[in-house]
Amino acid sequence: MRYTVVIPVLNQLHYTQQCVESLRAANVPADAILVIDNASTDGTAHWLATTPLARSVHNDVNLGCGGAWTQGCYIGTGEWIVLLNNDVLSGPNAIDAMLDAAERRGLKVVSPALLEGPDNYDFAGFAPAYGDKTADEVRRGWFHGVCFAIHRDVFHLVGYPDTDRLMWGHEDKEYLVRCLRAGVPVGTVGGAVFHHFGSITQQAMKREQNIKKLGNHRHAYARMGMGWLARRLFKRQQRRQTAGWSRDEHARLGVTLHMLRDTDWTFL
Repeated sequence: MRYTVVIPVLNQLHYTQQCVESLRAANVPADAILVIDNASTDGTAHWLATTPLARSVHNDVNLGCGGAWTQGCYIGTGEWIVLLNNDVLSGPNAIDAMLDAAERRGLKVVSPALLEGPDNYDFAGFAPAYGDKTADEVRRGWFHGVCFAIHRDVFHLVGYPDTDRLMWGHEDKEYLVRCLRAGVPVGTVGGAVFHHFGSITQQAMKREQNIKKLGNHRHAYARMGMGWLARRLFKRQQRRQTAGWSRDEHARLGVTLHMLRDTDWTFL
């Protein structure tokens, strides 16, 4: 098997069903899809136990995103482990296209392009033409947590994702920092695209707990070995880099590798 797709979930069954169905429609085999159920209390456990569309594991406690990611890395088989949010829809052959691009470009951790926001456009019709425009694009030195594929060699070099529950929302950034420090080639590629509805599980948890932010960002950056000044410089560098990529891609292609959908498109 070339890869395993690991999808942590906590309730939000409708999004999980959409995600799994879109992966199957995009030619991902059922035995390559592994859903990690972090103690859901809706109908998720029953659906996963009865569906032939994916494999699954049910946890009696919520291990958090990093814990479920690491659990999936242990269980998953294949050369690549693809860590994926459940609030996404897959573009055509998105997983294989992403890994093909990574292998052509020598990347060991890779993310696809993202179209984010409400599904108020023809994603199925838009994605193929978009992928043709962005097929040769790459943003080196950055990947995102909505979807990123890790080559198994990377685990031997930098280990697995951080399982600290206080990292909520920063697990991907912490893993990015570790990879960059270790010299692991990482990037985001065009030609592979997902629609991302946008932090559905996190938003639900904030509403349930009546809080504005999940986790502790100071604690998260401390885990990355960054104090106040290093954190500010890192964030500034990321913003400038992203803005530069966006300007360049938009000027050449009319689209970017990260686009926000509202009534129209915003280029990110």
